[in-house]
Formats: sequence, structure tokens, C-alpha cells
Amino acid sequence: MHTVWIPALHRDLTGGADRVEVEGATIGEVVLNLNRKFAGLADRLAFDNELRAGISVAVNGVISSRGLRQRLPEPSEIHFIPSIAGGS
Repeated sequence: MHTVWIPALHRDLTGGADRVEVEGATIGEVVLNLNRKFAGLADRLAFDNELRAGISVAVNGVISSRGLRQRLPEPSEIHFIPSIAGGS
């Protein structure tokens, strides 16, 4: 079972929960299982079998370059990280 930290931007779909527990052998499976629990979450995190532009994923504190294909050790801590825009 993995602990997934939910960005504040998406907590409206999780009833305000900042972290949830889900299973999956890859980030892609985690996203599918998140969507089973919280309808609409997959659409916010992924599109066309890739993480959405502006979303990164960290597994156990390491940013993954493999996106949805990233394999997961058990158990893992997963953070979906939205890009921060702004500045001058």
C-alpha cells in the first residue's frame, strides 16, 4: 500500500484529505486506483497515458522522469507536484 499526498488544488475531489492509501505496481496503476476512489482525479493528473503538463511525481523523495511508467517499491510515498507559475 502506498501513501499518496494530494496537492491542495485537488483536495476538492478527496473530501479534503491531504493523503490517501492506494495500491499499484506503477504510478499509472496508482492514478487509476485513485480515480476509482475519487472520480475525476485521473483527468487532473494524466492525459493520453502521460502525466499532464505541469505535473511531476516524486517517489520516496525522488522526482521521476518515467511518469506513469515508474515502477514502485512497496510501500512508497508518492507526491504529485503541480508546477508553480509566476514571478517576474
